[in-house]
Amino acid sequence: MKKLLSLLIAFGMVAALTACAGGQSSTASTDSAATDSTASEPAETESEDTADTEDTAEPAAAGEVMSYDEYMAAAIDDEVTVEVYVQAKQSWWEDKATVYAQDQDGAYFLYDMACSEEDYEKLVPGACIRVTGYKAEWSGEIEIMEGTFEFVEDAEPFIAEPLNVTELLGTDELIDHQNQLVSFTGLTVEAAGQDDAGNDVAFLYNWDGSGTDGDDLYFNASYNGETYTFTIESYLCDNTTDVYAAVKALQIGQVIDMEGFLYWYEGVNPHITSVTVTG
Repeated sequence: MKKLLSLLIAFGMVAALTACAGGQSSTASTDSAATDSTASEPAETESEDTADTEDTAEPAAAGEVMSYDEYMAAAIDDEVTVEVYVQAKQSWWEDKATVYAQDQDGAYFLYDMACSEEDYEKLVPGACIRVTGYKAEWSGEIEIMEGTFEFVEDAEPFIAEPLNVTELLGTDELIDHQNQLVSFTGLTVEAAGQDDAGNDVAFLYNWDGSGTDGDDLYFNASYNGETYTFTIESYLCDNTTDVYAAVKALQIGQVIDMEGFLYWYEGVNPHITSVTVTG
């Protein structure tokens, strides 16, 4: 019985020693991990410092004025800011204005730009404005939508001279001048369609002839054997303007010179502001 008791006591002491040894091993392991963690802290801190440096790198300033090339390189739906000069006003409705604008390098179509009626009156040709909005595309036409603007005080007025693009008709280069004030010379009036009696006519009210006086006018003119369609946008030049009357008086076979804005809709669709019969 004493031997048994002695054996049990001995066994208990061994177990206790083993447990103590295990506890020391665990503590040593924890201390080692703490040491490793402490040793790694400087590297971790360096990483955080690097991240902080990257995060605070200066981005492009919001609302910074773009050059024409930067504007054209921007993606559709990007916010853009440009400084431009009014060339013509198309319309004002419910505090929104549509404006043709240009600078020395290119042109812009400002569609439904927020504008009071009072400010609309101040948007005279040559006036400089800073516009912020979103670059958009509609059937090939590049424009700025949902824009706001402010007048640039003390800016010298700029009114663009029309660029003669007659020789660019039918070429890929023509679109590079989208929305610019342009001219066409030596074109021949072609039939735009037929009237109710089946006779060829030089113009149509609306693209399909469905309109009446006061609607857009569509007419065709040819150059080097190719025929192109031109438009009198009634919001830009209504039926009280000289150009509207001039197109209504056109005769097939006449030779004409024109000026207008190189608008785009499923291809070139110039908005004409002046027509002169030359032959």
